Amino acid sequence: MDTPPEKKRRGFRRITSVVSLVSPYAGRFVAATIFLVFGSGIGLVYPKAVQWAVDRGLADGNLALLDQVAFALIGAFLLQAVFTWLRHYHMSWLGERAVTDLRRRVIGHLVRLPPEWFHERRTGELVGRIAGDVTILEGVVGTELSMALRNLVQLVGGVVLLAITDPWLTLAMLGVVPPLSIGMMLFGKRIRAMSKGLQDAAADASGRVQEVLGAITTVQAFRREDAESARYGEAVEHVFSRALRLARWRATFFATSSLGGFLAIGIVIWLGGRRVAAGELSGGGLTAFLLYTTIVAVALASLTSLWGSLQRAAGATERLQEILDTVPSIASPDDTAPFPAEPRRIAFEGARFAYPSRPDVEVLAGIDLQVEPGETIALVGPSGAGKTTLTALVPRFYDVTAGRVRVGGVDVRELDLEQLRACIAMVPQDPVLFSGSVAENIAYGRPGATQAQIEDAARKANAHAFVSAFPEGYGTLCGERGVQLSGGQRQRIAIARAILADPQILILDEATSSLDAESEALVQEALGTLMKGRTTLVIAHRLSTVREADRIVVLQDGRVVEVGKHTELLSHDGVYKRLVEHQLAA
Repeated sequence: MDTPPEKKRRGFRRITSVVSLVSPYAGRFVAATIFLVFGSGIGLVYPKAVQWAVDRGLADGNLALLDQVAFALIGAFLLQAVFTWLRHYHMSWLGERAVTDLRRRVIGHLVRLPPEWFHERRTGELVGRIAGDVTILEGVVGTELSMALRNLVQLVGGVVLLAITDPWLTLAMLGVVPPLSIGMMLFGKRIRAMSKGLQDAAADASGRVQEVLGAITTVQAFRREDAESARYGEAVEHVFSRALRLARWRATFFATSSLGGFLAIGIVIWLGGRRVAAGELSGGGLTAFLLYTTIVAVALASLTSLWGSLQRAAGATERLQEILDTVPSIASPDDTAPFPAEPRRIAFEGARFAYPSRPDVEVLAGIDLQVEPGETIALVGPSGAGKTTLTALVPRFYDVTAGRVRVGGVDVRELDLEQLRACIAMVPQDPVLFSGSVAENIAYGRPGATQAQIEDAARKANAHAFVSAFPEGYGTLCGERGVQLSGGQRQRIAIARAILADPQILILDEATSSLDAESEALVQEALGTLMKGRTTLVIAHRLSTVREADRIVVLQDGRVVEVGKHTELLSHDGVYKRLVEHQLAA
């Protein structure tokens, strides 16, 4: 639990974190602040002008002076409008720029975090939180920060001019302000805590609905539509109840601040009226004092409400900063080793691995395996044997907990991560396509590819014929996760993407397991083209996939239990023979 000094330091860090968003653009912020001071300063002039008009114009019957004051005020207000426009534009620019920078920083950092970080968090919740927190910051930095500064200028300027107009009345009015300010600060802290709880509840609800929509076929297949709707309904009702509770507190907050402001005005009218009656203050002076009191009360009420907004923004910034402060557990070393000239040689040397969420359960228990350049290795074994985990160690989606993985004779942890992954391509069992066009998806690993290069890769992947048959050809949109295409079509586009990337190491994860016979034949032919001259790790169960491999490596319980060719492994009773017999029986 935080100590009081730590809470103060934390609160200070929260506010400074909001200010830090605009610090790279200090020049524009200074200009906006100057416009703000001038605009607010003009707003503080008119009560004095009214005092002059009342005392010297109306009281003395000097209508010419009254006209001069009126025209001067019109000119001042026009000038104030210009400063207000300039202030609003520049502050809005700062808000939009700061939020744009923050979005880019957060997403740029997120996509570099390792897969294990996302395994511990729901993607929907992350997306909901980022969207919600950034929206809060956009309003605060772009609008409410400007309002806070303007009201601060008017509050300080108003109090100073009140003291000049009548020091005695000013002291009486300020007797109301400190307790009002303390009460508003306490309200602000409570509202901030409740707002954070509301944002967390809303993010949780968003995460749940994204998870459901991402698995809509499973939901419908198991007739869980009503159950998921009810579950989401409970979540949003929880959000609603929290929002209502927050609304009650905020309503009390606004009502109390307004009451305090008007009480101050009432006290001024009562005391000021008695001073006018005693001849100690002119009628114009009382009018000016009332106008300044109104300015101070409105500024104070606005500041106290804006304080809650600034605290919410600080909380939102803190949550986003937690993401930015997360140091990727997998990154390029500070002093990278020279990239090997022959990266196709892979070696697993005593490789052990356990997932961080289950450190006591070893998925790989000491793998020793040498893969020669251009060799095709088929990885087989029962479910949970560690096949996919083993291949994930090569591009460093995970790092070994003991032992090492070498590419080209160099420990992968010593290589530049981008260079390492640039020489590897993957074709998974369920390839992920993005919602853009077919051409964009094929060129995903090589963004500068020409149309001719894209089409050549598609031909080698047996995809050109069906893509050309689409009305929009390579401009056809694939839809989210490629839903507009069949499984075989998605697989061949993924293979075309790998061909165009021209990798030296290829990882195939059950690339044909979910296809029909016709699609499988086309995909197998495309894979044969893709695998030529490349070191290939193939995770497969089907005999058609593993028979042609240079070697078959059989894994069980995270260990290599058999190595050999198809016929060799069938010649003695072992794990591989039993797997083949089970498949033939099925």
